Amino acid sequence: MKHWLAPFALLALTGCGVPLGPVEVSRFHVPETAALGRGTIAVIAGDGEDQSSYRIAVEQALTQAGYAIAAPESAAQTAQIRIERQSIRNAQAPVRVGLRGGNNSYAGANAGVGLSIPFQTGPQQKTATDLVAVIRDRQSGKVLWEGRASFTVSATSPFSQGSLAAPRLAQALFSGFPGQSGETIKVP
Repeated sequence: MKHWLAPFALLALTGCGVPLGPVEVSRFHVPETAALGRGTIAVIAGDGEDQSSYRIAVEQALTQAGYAIAAPESAAQTAQIRIERQSIRNAQAPVRVGLRGGNNSYAGANAGVGLSIPFQTGPQQKTATDLVAVIRDRQSGKVLWEGRASFTVSATSPFSQGSLAAPRLAQALFSGFPGQSGETIKVP
């Protein structure tokens, strides 16, 4: 490798390893969970951006949870997924540094100078991403399980994009499937 390329390669590698805090996960399910995590399931994504990334990530997570992926017309259960993404403006006010000077003389003359320099504390924009999934019995339409996985990152973070966020959110959402009903946890 050329020596002048080394800094760019290092930058590319460090961009992939951007740390992400825990994902907040809430799940609810029916009392009888014997039908969950077995049999066939079809993942149905809503309209919008990055749906295929999320559909694939959820299919992989459900396969690891014990399901076999099938076509919607032949699956015993369906998993309807929805992605919610929201831009959040940082609520922190900028810090202002003031500088003041004065001159008091015997005659009582007074002069002053003021200077204010705003410093922004923290990133201005953040992106909140939620993956919502609802598993239903296909025949009856009864909801068997539903969950939400959420995280918020800087708008400039690679995880603000669906292709990186999808596997992370899906893995967290179905970690320990079906999970404790009614509990909100943080998945590292």
